[in-house]
Amino acid sequence: MQKIYTVQGETVDSVCHKHYGNTAGITEQVIEANPHITFLPPVLPTNTLLMLPTTTKPTATKKLIQLWD
Repeated sequence: MQKIYTVQGETVDSVCHKHYGNTAGITEQVIEANPHITFLPPVLPTNTLLMLPTTTKPTATKKLIQLWD
């Protein structure tokens, strides 16, 4: 379920951290859901509306190499 959030002079990263607990891979999803913000300054104007999509935590796609046991 998507939420609508009213910005209070924040950056997209700070909104993501506040609502999702981190920004890894989520910031891009929020920007994609809100293409209108690409034309705004980094600190979004107060009362800008953001759609916060339902996301899942990004999963690791790279296999880690362990050099020592």
